[in-house]
Amino acid sequence: MNRLDLTLNRLRQQKRSGLVTYFAASDPDFDTSLNLLKSLATAGADIIELGLPFSDPVADGPVIQAAHIRALAAGQTTQRTLELVTKLREWDNQTPVVLMGYLNPVLQYGKDNLMQDAVKSGVDGLILVDLPLEYSGPYHEAARKAGLHLIRMTAPSSDDERLAKLLPEASGFVYHVNLNGVTGAVTGPCIIKSCFSKDNRP
Repeated sequence: MNRLDLTLNRLRQQKRSGLVTYFAASDPDFDTSLNLLKSLATAGADIIELGLPFSDPVADGPVIQAAHIRALAAGQTTQRTLELVTKLREWDNQTPVVLMGYLNPVLQYGKDNLMQDAVKSGVDGLILVDLPLEYSGPYHEAARKAGLHLIRMTAPSSDDERLAKLLPEASGFVYHVNLNGVTGAVTGPCIIKSCFSKDNRP
């Protein structure tokens, strides 16, 4: 069991929902991101989602797109994102970190290398928003071998037939997008996702 498993079990025992935070790695720069990461658990975050900067985040709206652009302008790479998590683990070795990003950087890095290096750096899970279920098998196998949760996603358009394919092999939790459309396209208070453990309990 990694940090994500332990945290989900603790939340279940406490009968409460968890606070999951997100920001793009190295937005606006590496050192600021590290300071933010260090403060999140103290501020009450149960799980940290850390965005892997990518030049074409098509599933995200203008706010997150701008964060990715700032991070890339600051020189952030996939390797530097793993270094950021390594630095965090020197200070906080309990709060789960889930990388969230797109398939292209994983392909560039190499899926097996990415999964293994992510675990070595202290990452507990990975969300690839543009990885279709039909092509996810090799990635789930690589994640499983490395000891990493590859998180599956559902949407309002996921019917019972689709859910029957998605849920049985879910790992860690299930990321459910509550809204049709891109993330961050709406400003103001808005719940954009729900996270469920793999046995479908909040």
